[in-house]
Amino acid sequence: MRHLLGIDDLGRDGIDEVMALTDSFVEVSRRAIPKVPTLRGRTVAWLFYEDSTRTRLSFETAARRLSADTMNFSVGSSSVKKGESLRDTAQTIQAMGVDAIVVRHASAGVPWQLTRWLDCSVVNAGDGWHEHPTQALLDCYTLRHHLGSLEGRHIAIVGDVKHSRVAGSDVRAFAALGAKVTLVAPPTLLPASLAGWPVEVSHDLDAVLPEADVAYVLRMQLERQHEALVPSLREYTRTYGLTVDRARRLRPDALVMHPGPMNRGIEIAAEVAESSQAVIREQVSNGVAVRMAVLFLLLGSGRPDAHATADPVPTEVPLHG
Repeated sequence: MRHLLGIDDLGRDGIDEVMALTDSFVEVSRRAIPKVPTLRGRTVAWLFYEDSTRTRLSFETAARRLSADTMNFSVGSSSVKKGESLRDTAQTIQAMGVDAIVVRHASAGVPWQLTRWLDCSVVNAGDGWHEHPTQALLDCYTLRHHLGSLEGRHIAIVGDVKHSRVAGSDVRAFAALGAKVTLVAPPTLLPASLAGWPVEVSHDLDAVLPEADVAYVLRMQLERQHEALVPSLREYTRTYGLTVDRARRLRPDALVMHPGPMNRGIEIAAEVAESSQAVIREQVSNGVAVRMAVLFLLLGSGRPDAHATADPVPTEVPLHG
């Protein structure tokens, strides 16, 4: 694997491989010194044109635990403010000797475009409303920990699907692992076309919740909405919010997930987010190990010099190629 641009780059076998590697890196993260020399000598750069807390810090932590060098790029203090193009910025960063660029951009397709300009590996950390593959991978890992297999499980993805790159990747990943996925949202918050999406659609959250193994609640992305897509936030919460009363419709063993950051009191009640059924903090924790697995597959596996390091890869992490 040279790049990770979308879930379709992996397929079921690739997702399974990431999950297996993640098990090893979860063990590494529990050590007193959670660091291995696996990517010593490699350099990973962050090219984030949008604000991020969880994803950026998670990738940075993952790279450092693998002993990679890191390079941070800040749009606000860069030549982008002087009119430098995306291509020139990316090629300038590559010229400094990086092995991988992790990119987030407001425009869909930017990671794919970068692969045409660059020789280094590219990881999609979110492109527009399109995809966010590592979020889907950490979601799959979290669910597998609790449910075992996703085969035949029913996952309800609730809320602002239209503006959600998380939904785009989660649908593909969950379906690839055999889950049934139902999108629950008002028509105005669904994509204009769902052609090719392996999903069912419902506008009745109360009817879907009792049947669901997982209620995956999406953030209302108010910053991306340039028109009135719901009558009001109060009305949205009344109809599609996972309130305390509505959460009682879930089975006792059902899980509640959210990609963060949460609008507490809008798409999810604070009490529900803190309940025993919620695995939201676990999603964040698993993100580091999942991204360690992704960086390892890109930079530490299948390379001519992968076996040449004087510092061995931990025995729990197999080398490929």
